[in-house]
Amino acid sequence: MTAFVGLDLGTSGLRALMIGRDGHVIASAEASYDVQRPHAGWSEQDPAAWIIATRTVFAKLAAKADLTDITGIAVAGHMHGATLLDSNGEVLRPCILWNDTRSHAQAGRLDKVDGFRERTGNIVFPGFTAPKLLWVAEQEPEIFAQVAKVLLPKDYLTWWLTGTYSADMSDSAGTSWLDVGQRDWSEDLLAHTNLGREHMPSLYEGTAPVGKVTSERARELGLSGDVCVAAGAGDNAAAACGIGALREGDGFVSLGTSGVLLAAKDGFAPDAASAVHTFCHAVPDRWYQMGVILAATDSLNWLARTLGTSPSDLSREMGAEISGPGTVCFGPYLSGERTPHNDSGVRGAFVGLDIATDRSGLTQAVFEGVAFAMKQSHIALKGTGTRIDRLFAIGGGAQSRYWVELLATVLDLPIDLPRQGEFGAAMGAARLAICAATGAAPDDVMVPPEIARTIEPRTDLQPAYEDAFATFEALYPALKALP
Repeated sequence: MTAFVGLDLGTSGLRALMIGRDGHVIASAEASYDVQRPHAGWSEQDPAAWIIATRTVFAKLAAKADLTDITGIAVAGHMHGATLLDSNGEVLRPCILWNDTRSHAQAGRLDKVDGFRERTGNIVFPGFTAPKLLWVAEQEPEIFAQVAKVLLPKDYLTWWLTGTYSADMSDSAGTSWLDVGQRDWSEDLLAHTNLGREHMPSLYEGTAPVGKVTSERARELGLSGDVCVAAGAGDNAAAACGIGALREGDGFVSLGTSGVLLAAKDGFAPDAASAVHTFCHAVPDRWYQMGVILAATDSLNWLARTLGTSPSDLSREMGAEISGPGTVCFGPYLSGERTPHNDSGVRGAFVGLDIATDRSGLTQAVFEGVAFAMKQSHIALKGTGTRIDRLFAIGGGAQSRYWVELLATVLDLPIDLPRQGEFGAAMGAARLAICAATGAAPDDVMVPPEIARTIEPRTDLQPAYEDAFATFEALYPALKALP
């Protein structure tokens, strides 16, 4: 049997998925690790934890399947992280993660430099990689002086497997160093952070092979001596591969820790000022755009912790069908916001609390606040000329029928729920591994999953939600006006 493994390097853990050539799941495994927050606004991780997790998941897979069947591996991962290596390949400091905001001042300075928005197609966000390196240069010059290579998190894991310094287009598009339209490093943009092309890994399309698992790693993990490793993808591009969103009009909404509204694109058509992300796709000659809110299920998790209950209990209390907006408005800015505000400093609020407001009213407000924030992303996407015909819903929040119907109504789009199975970033990575190892065409491998149910917009309730959305639109300016 021929098998392929997709690794999804998440912020809190690593997921491994082993599939056959036909896409059926053979085995899966997970391992967790921690995030360090040494100061307010900082978020770091020790890359050694990713290696330990890799050893763990392969040991777990070995208890369920024959690892010598594996002929291809690809890694997907959380984007934007700065993993700094010296000339010997040694890690110089903990990786600065995507949700670290320490470099907001450096990001603001770079964003004002001519060329950054034009070539990258994006605002220079504080979470992106380039401002992190500028912060290191200014605050840790002795570390910066030793930097020989800058790798994104998943690319460090690929290097550990293969010994090759590689990066794919989709992940690299979130660094603020890539000319996203030309799909190449920009030497001018690199120079603004006192770096050059020599500090960057070689670029590949996500479906391309970058090397073989080294004999040392193969022995260590229990693999055969001939395992192809693909360039992989950033997590959202990999999820798009897992759900089959490759073509104009395809898209998905992800209700995870953050919220993502992603649309595949056949061409490069950015609008950086909208705070919409425009990135290369993981497959050749395709791009994608997405709006991102930073606290989707994180908002529900926060409310559950505060009320001393579980998110699933709060969700269950809402039932399965919407009945119109509530009277409380919630701004889901617990970690700041990206699309459309690009504001790392704004914070959330409840407005309209009444003596009769109970926990179900607060829960409804959280669901609606997240849905309205996603609508703002949809408006921003449409403003760039992006077309979305319908969406798949993925992520933990998509298990709430109430939340999905609310989103369908607010976005005015039918939302498809896939049949139960694997279709996230790990599946997308495994599909990239198939393409790299076999030469198969992405369109033949990355097909959409079977639809279990389609949730249509509730047209009878849309006028009421439009009125509630107008109230939500006024919330952000009011919060910004606070001292």
